[in-house]
Amino acid sequence: MHSSGAIDQFLNTYFAPFADFLSAIVFFAPTIAGVKVPIIVLWLIAAALFLTVWLRFQPITGLAHSIDVIRGKYTRKTDPGEVSSFQALATELSGTVGLGNIAGVAVAISIGGPGAALWIVLFGFLAMSVKMAEATLGVKYREIDDDGHTHGGPMYYLKHGLADIGFKKFGVVLSFLYAAFTLIGVFGAGNLFQSNQGAAILSDQLGIAFLQDNRWVIGAIMAALAALVIVGGIQSIGTWTARITPLMAIVYFLCVLAIIIMNIQAVPEAVVKIFSTATTGEGVTGGAIGVAIVGIQRALFSNAAGVGSAGMAHSASKTKEPATEGFTAMWEPLVDSVIVCTLTAIAITVTGVYEDGSGDGIVMTANAFGTVASWFPYILTVSVALFAFSTILSYYYYGNLAAEFLFGRSAFVKRGFQIVWILAVILGSAVSMDSVIKFSDAVFFLMTIPNLLGIYFLAKVVRYEILRHKVKLETGAIAVVDPALAVGMGDHEPTEQQVADARALEEEENAKYEALKQRLADDPDWPHREG
Repeated sequence: MHSSGAIDQFLNTYFAPFADFLSAIVFFAPTIAGVKVPIIVLWLIAAALFLTVWLRFQPITGLAHSIDVIRGKYTRKTDPGEVSSFQALATELSGTVGLGNIAGVAVAISIGGPGAALWIVLFGFLAMSVKMAEATLGVKYREIDDDGHTHGGPMYYLKHGLADIGFKKFGVVLSFLYAAFTLIGVFGAGNLFQSNQGAAILSDQLGIAFLQDNRWVIGAIMAALAALVIVGGIQSIGTWTARITPLMAIVYFLCVLAIIIMNIQAVPEAVVKIFSTATTGEGVTGGAIGVAIVGIQRALFSNAAGVGSAGMAHSASKTKEPATEGFTAMWEPLVDSVIVCTLTAIAITVTGVYEDGSGDGIVMTANAFGTVASWFPYILTVSVALFAFSTILSYYYYGNLAAEFLFGRSAFVKRGFQIVWILAVILGSAVSMDSVIKFSDAVFFLMTIPNLLGIYFLAKVVRYEILRHKVKLETGAIAVVDPALAVGMGDHEPTEQQVADARALEEEENAKYEALKQRLADDPDWPHREG
């Protein structure tokens, strides 16, 4: 692969210095109490803590209600939007559940010991509030075309939301910065890195010399499959991720469960070790603080809370209530950082693969799988490949939204972005491009600065929407939808008759509302006389 070598050399010569400079700024880590603490991590932790308290711990108290929301009990097929809440959830999970959970947990344990996993879980609970805020705002300030296509996410709630509260110019600046950072960042985190790792794992595990020397072939296959899906837009992406994500989760869960069952006698000791080393920080500088930073940092990198992707994914959901998507999105860190990461941590700890230094990241996880049977790592390979593919799908959607926001909604912009995205899958699989990935990762986390800054300004709006939803639910103002009309977890397209009935009902409700306003205008004391 002489061409890829030339590309690598070119990038390392001319691009690497700038990438290193930007990465050093974004991930600047002053030493606090003997521990290097990245400022970006503190920025994200502060937002998670604030929103958890500000929203009155709704991700915990509203957990039961959120299950009903995901099942579509409160949303109609005729509501504005393009996908079900479950499909939006699957789209976002497909972008976050992946190498960050499988390899990231192993990295955290290799650095900070098993105790790092506990901090991943703890921050996962706090991150639920961040996702809740992003998704709620994403729906509230989305734009819907005449043909029903949705456009939403941080760039829209920064622009429209801040304008609503009197910060129009500031909102325009933040929305532009966010969209620009997104357009660059998604290529590294959601395309180049994913295709590179997917092709590397498949070529190595298959052991075919031709594929090992020509990884672009695997990239071309992944690109072709991705093209077939993304041409159909968010509805197609939502359909596929709704199928792939549960499949990935089930396969991975069963495999990890097999590891745990085979080492069931070691589970109590592993759990004790996870809790005990979480406060001592064995083997890591700074003790408990050091291991906490390691764990929290990996959690942030895996669940993307604060990046704003949840706002984009859930803005396409069929709903009239912004808060429904907040209650849906909060499941993403729960599944990502709490459930998946916990299972991975226990599997790595009970097998003891972290103690002998046998690899790190995905290699360590593969070694844990290998303790069950020699062929077990192949299942992990398939899972990782599916994780990588689904991430490419979801991040295409995020990047396309950013491109349309910056350059306008046209067939030219959409098709142009599709072509560039598909070609990037092939390029990423063939070359290392370490500097590009470092640069893109830095830009990816720059997305959190305008996003969270805007959420702080819109915190009152978020709380109002969440708490108003709970009040409406408790008073019966939000009723359970007829199952025939409910969005559900799969089919969400209404019949022509359902659309006609919905329009008639809406016209009737609007007429009643206008009549009420007129009566109040003519007779303001009427409500008091009626009691």
